[in-house]
Amino acid sequence: MFVLAKLQDVVRIPPWQFNKPLTEAITEELNRKLSNRVLYSVGLCIALHDIVKLEESFILPGDGASHSRTTFRYVVFRPYVDEVLTGRIKSCSSDGVQVSLGFFDDILIPPSALQQPARFDEAEQVWIWEYEDGKHSLFMDPGVAVWE
Repeated sequence: MFVLAKLQDVVRIPPWQFNKPLTEAITEELNRKLSNRVLYSVGLCIALHDIVKLEESFILPGDGASHSRTTFRYVVFRPYVDEVLTGRIKSCSSDGVQVSLGFFDDILIPPSALQQPARFDEAEQVWIWEYEDGKHSLFMDPGVAVWE
């Protein structure tokens, strides 16, 4: 679920951060730039793990900032296809079930991905999975643990 992704970027450090050690300034800038962002083919970036390689810094003409090519490892949330995740139901609507994993709240399970047969109860504002025997039902109430 969590992996270390090896990434590379040219990090721009503005002049007002020159009083800090370079690695500290780069760490702050990478976390500001990447934390809580989803990178295509990488995943949801959580936090910088470490800096692997720091190349020579340079200053571009007309820009007083320092630019450093940096290779680093970042903690990334990247679930695998068919991986089972446990979360809590945050809310239900006719659009589906919104689930929280604790550190990430924006998961919406659409009606087509719910166990079938399922129906939405407008009065209760919950999704109901009706077992095949027709006698039993499971109510998907907010606050209850679910598997995605």
